[in-house]
Amino acid sequence: MQRGATIELGQMKALVGHEVGISDWMAIPQSRIDKFADVIDDHQFIHVDPIAAARTPLGGTIAHGFLTLSLMSQMSYQVVPKIANQTMSINYGFDKVRFLAPVPAGAEVRGRFTLVSADERKPGEILLRFAATVEMRGSDKPALAAEWLALIAVSA
Repeated sequence: MQRGATIELGQMKALVGHEVGISDWMAIPQSRIDKFADVIDDHQFIHVDPIAAARTPLGGTIAHGFLTLSLMSQMSYQVVPKIANQTMSINYGFDKVRFLAPVPAGAEVRGRFTLVSADERKPGEILLRFAATVEMRGSDKPALAAEWLALIAVSA
């Protein structure tokens, strides 16, 4: 499917059970980790102190799990099509999130999205459920796996 595509609701429902897309790779430099640490006020040494973190089994600094999770929004914008007449999309939350492997500073990650369900809750409101995985370049183990919900509003 073409990036930035707009599809009819019936076409979106036909994607249930299928992979919707894979995002581009995104770099996770130490500067991004440091900025995120400032935003959420989490300066644990494993995230922001390369020298101290190098002395741990991690071997260096790692991204916050919530940083990796937050990047899924940008990743999804690249590959999840909009529904025709969509007026907004709301992050409705997660039914499950697991941080499976640390993301070292300097790594590259990308998102993989499979549509699990697309249910009309009421007229003009569609709840999408995605199985989402964030992969790291060069690693067989994903950084995280999540069941992510998006509430879509459409006009008549």
